[in-house]
Amino acid sequence: MRRLFGTDGVRGVANTYPMTTEIAMQIGRGIAFLVKDMKHGHRIVIGKDTRLSCYMLENALAAGICSMGVDVLLCGPLPTPGIAFITTSMRADAGVVISASHNPFQDNGIKIFSGDGFKLPDEKEADIEDLIFSQKMAALRPVADEVGKAARIEDARGRYIVFLKNTFPKNYTLDGFHIVLDCANGATYGVAPHVFEELGAKVTKIAVEPDGKNINHECGALHPQLMADKVRQLGADLGIALDGDGDRVIVADEKGNIVNGDHIMAVCAADLMSRKKLKKKTLVATVMSNMGLEHAMERMGGKLARTQVGDRYVVELMRQQHYSFGGEQSGHLIFLEHNTTGDGILAALQLLAIMIKRRKPMSELATIMESFPQVLKNVRTAKKVDLDLVPGFHETVKKMEQQLGSEGRILVRLSGTEPVVRVMIEGKNLDTIDAMADELCQLIRG
Repeated sequence: MRRLFGTDGVRGVANTYPMTTEIAMQIGRGIAFLVKDMKHGHRIVIGKDTRLSCYMLENALAAGICSMGVDVLLCGPLPTPGIAFITTSMRADAGVVISASHNPFQDNGIKIFSGDGFKLPDEKEADIEDLIFSQKMAALRPVADEVGKAARIEDARGRYIVFLKNTFPKNYTLDGFHIVLDCANGATYGVAPHVFEELGAKVTKIAVEPDGKNINHECGALHPQLMADKVRQLGADLGIALDGDGDRVIVADEKGNIVNGDHIMAVCAADLMSRKKLKKKTLVATVMSNMGLEHAMERMGGKLARTQVGDRYVVELMRQQHYSFGGEQSGHLIFLEHNTTGDGILAALQLLAIMIKRRKPMSELATIMESFPQVLKNVRTAKKVDLDLVPGFHETVKKMEQQLGSEGRILVRLSGTEPVVRVMIEGKNLDTIDAMADELCQLIRG
């Protein structure tokens, strides 16, 4: 039974259990204890997004790591994929990101990368929990000159900017492009504008003034309408909306139509296939991706492999089966050729390169996939719900599935990051699936 870690690290309301400074310090000590077994380095990278609570958690993590005799490299506000890059670039033993990603500012989280830049496996997270709750570290604290020290990587942003620009084809520029860029008042605000501007684009920036409390607030990948409206208003070529920690991207075409992760994946998968770079002709996505993506892959002569929800599970399957590209409908896109985790800026650059090469606007590229009508509704609960105990729930789902047949599907799952039950239904008739979703939500609320 996991006590701290969920599908994407530890997450909760900041300054309440488990997102307290006490637990953060213990997590820092646990990570340090694990890396002390390694023969080299003993350095851990720490980065964060722009939440007010990041200051206290950053200091607590650093204190815990140093108290176990391991050095800390502080990056300040930097996107999650930037921390993965810096971790491998600096040959550090691990990287830690303080962020609750797309959640509101009062939440925060801690997620951990191994020295290879991939998220820490479940078993290693379980080891950290065991170290914390068993008190095994209590008698192992170093003293005197054996404690660790902390230093700041002053040019962390610059290093990451150079890395991102190097993923864009050397013979292409963004000259003549007008981009509306929404940084969600999050970790990308000091990176993304420089990347696109230095490649030649005219950039209209929104949500680039973080105050510690406005991260993801009515902006960014979760609220892309602001960006889409600005594209339409200004006649821009593309809108790019990133989330608070920069590992997601949602775009808007030149007409202001929002294009989600499924359509972006279809466009990128087709390009990779044309260059024989989509390994095993397979795209990896989660159970949340639209059935239309499956049909699009079949028309290309490829296939779609599905995982449970969470970009870490997409990456795990990609590594196990040696696939090269995958992602989520929510905008996580993982190009393993370039980085080890979802990277919103990097994904936007790959999309722009395809637009240049194909000489087509985003609206035309996005027609490669036709989405089935999909309804997604959330039921917020006071505590974790056991769906097996909801009267009539499974019988109702079975009846609905029979009605939908092969032209629809139902997915009901518990969120791994907040007390929410997510109900997703796809089918050919929007009114029908909307009524079905309302009926299931009402059963859960009851």
